[in-house]
Amino acid sequence: MLDDQLTDEIVLVYDKQCPACDTYCKLVDIKQSLGPLILIDARQSSDVLAEITAQGLDVDQGMVVKMKGQLYYGADAMQTLALMSSRTGIFNRLNYWVFRSAIASRLLYPLLKVCRSLLLKSLGRTKINNLDASGNERF
Repeated sequence: MLDDQLTDEIVLVYDKQCPACDTYCKLVDIKQSLGPLILIDARQSSDVLAEITAQGLDVDQGMVVKMKGQLYYGADAMQTLALMSSRTGIFNRLNYWVFRSAIASRLLYPLLKVCRSLLLKSLGRTKINNLDASGNERF
């Protein structure tokens, strides 16, 4: 279980079984001055996942960033990560350039979700279904 005592941490909750999500989360590099980036697998029980679920956020529909007690979901999480990025390396510069805008993030995120769903369906993965919705186990 993740201990919420450390407020300087930036927590990123995502689907580790998604190869695209896992690669993105491992490549994103935030500015060191902001604190450490802690990666949490949404398929594992944690305090932050319980908090996300209590807020009614479906982690099958979007990653979540928790920073200073606030939850950023989906396109907002992607934009938050982009704005915090170190901008070192091609990946982080491109991520910043594409997702620094709320409008661009909101337009592109649905496309990324569709691609993720198709990828996970082709790999035979099940949904996380943190909200325990009936009939919502498969992509």
